[in-house]
Amino acid sequence: MREKILEILQDLRPELDFTESNDFIEDGYLDSFDMVALVSNLDKTFCISILGEDIIPENFANLEAIENIVKKYK
Repeated sequence: MREKILEILQDLRPELDFTESNDFIEDGYLDSFDMVALVSNLDKTFCISILGEDIIPENFANLEAIENIVKKYK
């Protein structure tokens, strides 16, 4: 799962190395437009539907947080 999430992130922002950041939002790796695209890609890739109430920066701050939110909906 982690590899697929990393692949989605790299497709969104290929110029960045997401393995080097522990807070994608704070470090400026993801903005609000990236978040929308990320959620859409996660929904399609993992056949889930992340609710709006869970689309908060804490749930997308790093690979572990994204993995946890995906697991919540699997």
